[in-house]
Amino acid sequence: MARVAPRVYLAAADIARLESIATQLPQDACVRVSLEDGRQLAGMVSATPTVQSFFDPRGIEGMNALLRLDACFDDVDFEAASGEPPRAHPPGIHDLWLDAIQAVTPLPNPSPAETSTRRHPPDPNAPTPR
Repeated sequence: MARVAPRVYLAAADIARLESIATQLPQDACVRVSLEDGRQLAGMVSATPTVQSFFDPRGIEGMNALLRLDACFDDVDFEAASGEPPRAHPPGIHDLWLDAIQAVTPLPNPSPAETSTRRHPPDPNAPTPR
């Protein structure tokens, strides 16, 4: 992991903002993130980001966090669920600094779990039938 971040934060309010964003990004969640540069990326969170200590390019130590987003989804999959028009974005792994994220939108899982047909013993990981 990198020890140098483009920006670090020392003020309690800034760190609280980073922690608030991190709590919206649980591992394996499908999300769309809006970035400060106007881009939007949709994908799956590889691991919940943790706010931790980094150095900025001037050597000042402060806090930031890194999000690893697997942008493997085609936004067309989410068009029906979200009502938004599809947006093109580059596929692959994106490492994003949390301070560059303006908004997080949860997205539906494009492949939800299916009910198990197993009779005995019951599958403990399958959703219960409604």
